Amino acid sequence: MRKDIHPKGYRLVAFKDMSNEHTFITKSTTQTRDTIEIEGVTYPLIKIEISNTSHPFYTGKMKLVDTAGRVDKFKTRYKKHYENKE
Repeated sequence: MRKDIHPKGYRLVAFKDMSNEHTFITKSTTQTRDTIEIEGVTYPLIKIEISNTSHPFYTGKMKLVDTAGRVDKFKTRYKKHYENKE
């Protein structure tokens, strides 16, 4: 096995699911500018759009997660196509 191929500098980082506000802490080397305080401790913050608490595969529910308005843009773009089929 080759030496020194793994990143150095692991630290505790908070990941926050923006669709349901779920936050979890794990080790990561990812750089970020944001921070969050959890139980009096400040952690670097990584914002994510979907996690195991909001993904339909893990929840068993078909929930539409739309954080950037992409679904609405799609529907307006193809609205005429769907109206012609009916």
